[in-house]
Amino acid sequence: MRASNDRFEAIRASLPPTLAAHVRPGPLDAESWSLLAANPAVAAKLRQLQPRLDAVLADAGWPVLALRIKVHAA
Repeated sequence: MRASNDRFEAIRASLPPTLAAHVRPGPLDAESWSLLAANPAVAAKLRQLQPRLDAVLADAGWPVLALRIKVHAA
């Protein structure tokens, strides 16, 4: 979970502050990393930002993994 949190910290600055408050890091495995969105609207916005988030992670030196966005209500 630590690696997932570290990845999230790398992209947090790329998220609008109001959006970041509704996103949490999710599971990380060898093939993918998940972001957990509080509702479908947040998930839709994250999907729009996905190319930018992938680029930020690559620039930070993280291995390229599939980014999955899931709705996870608290």
